Formats: sequence, structure tokens, C-alpha cells
Amino acid sequence: MSELLYGRNAVREALRAGRRKPNRLLLAEGVLVQEDSGTLGEAVAEAKRLGIVVQNLPRLRLDQMTNGANHQGVALEASPYTYADFKDLLAALPAQQDALFLALDHLQDPQNVATLLRTAEAVGVVGVALPERRAALITPAVSNASAGAVEHLQIAMVNNLPRAIEQLQAAGLWVAGLQEEGAQLYSKVDLRGPLVIVVGSEGSGLQRLTAEKCDYLLRLPMFGRIESLNAAVAGSIVLYEAARQRSEPSA
Repeated sequence: MSELLYGRNAVREALRAGRRKPNRLLLAEGVLVQEDSGTLGEAVAEAKRLGIVVQNLPRLRLDQMTNGANHQGVALEASPYTYADFKDLLAALPAQQDALFLALDHLQDPQNVATLLRTAEAVGVVGVALPERRAALITPAVSNASAGAVEHLQIAMVNNLPRAIEQLQAAGLWVAGLQEEGAQLYSKVDLRGPLVIVVGSEGSGLQRLTAEKCDYLLRLPMFGRIESLNAAVAGSIVLYEAARQRSEPSA
């Protein structure tokens, strides 16, 4: 079984990360490859280093194979995304000082998931928990939209997110959920130390049981006329605030 990754960043990062078993690299005929520079050149060079077949084919054929997606002239036929085992992530936490973890509470928009995962990789998140049901999972579209960041993240699927949160708490992590009502201003809360940031779904936010498991709830200030930010933007702001606080020297 295999799937087709597409997009220059996603393909390059999949080859670099090495978590998938690649079969062949597909290039649209006429695409310019500069092996000494550029994302595509780096992807082709990595494929050759790994001994992967590089095949040219008509652009229309690649359009068809990727269902009309913006493939940027390249695709990678490879094994499906390999999820981490949540138990392994838990076991590794004691050795990771000030671990920053991300949990997504039934987000269903692949673009939102991709944006959050790209931010998570950028700020050094050590693990991500996704519900197995009623949530966007790691598809080629999500890999592409995340610019390949998902290929470097340890992402686990869990069948019960509130229970997973309890297990993270038992491992020594505090849990902060994003919610508008009854929450503290995010910039006024100490986000250093072992921490899980929980982002709720686009429409309803955190599920009741998930919110009840959180040690505290965070909100973002709103100065305009709209009532809330989208889940990806809000979650990314809080992730970067946690990263900012951790980067500052201790008082």
C-alpha cells in the first residue's frame, strides 16, 4: 500500500525525514531542476542519494494522479504516514526537559491541522495527540499544507482524548486549553515547564470533557468586531507565546 505525496517542500521533507518507505519520485516533464539549489533540486538529489527511481511523466498525467492538486511539478510515491505510539511518547517525556506537547480536540479542517502542525514543528513540540475519529488525520494534503513539517513530528492517534490528557498529566505535564469563556488571558499565564496546549475544533471549541480535564483555560484578547480567531491562528499564537517564554532567561 502506498500514497502519493505532492508539493516540493512536502516531498523534500519526506525524503529527509526517512519515516516513509519511498518507491519513486515523479517529475512533470519540462520542470526545471537545479540540483545545486532550490527545494526541488534538493529533493531530487536526496532521492538519488537514496537510490530511488526518478521518473518523468507528462504534467497532465501528474495532475490526474494528484486529483488536480497544486503539486508544483513533483510527487513522491511512498508508504503511508507512520503514526507514533502514544505510549512511546509518554515514556519519553521524563527525559525531555520542559516538554511542550500539542493536543487537537477534533479539528476537522485539514488546512487548520496543517497550519498548527507546521507551527508545532517550528517551536519544538515533542509530540502531538489526535483523536482517531471525527478529526482530520495526516493525509498527503495535510503534509503538503504543512510544508512537510508533519514528516518530522511525533504524532499519535488516541481513541479517547480526555483519557490521553489524564495520562499526560500523570507524566508530569500541565494542561492548558484554549477557550473563550471563563479563561485567563494567555499572555498573563506562565507557559514554561512541561506543558500540553489543547486546541478545540473550529465550530464548537473544546469538548466539555476535554475542557474539564485542563488545569487552566486560556483566551486571546479581541479588539475588533469579530468574536474569535480561527483555531489554527489562535493555537499558533499560544504555541509561540509558550516558545517565547521558554526562550527568555529565568529571573
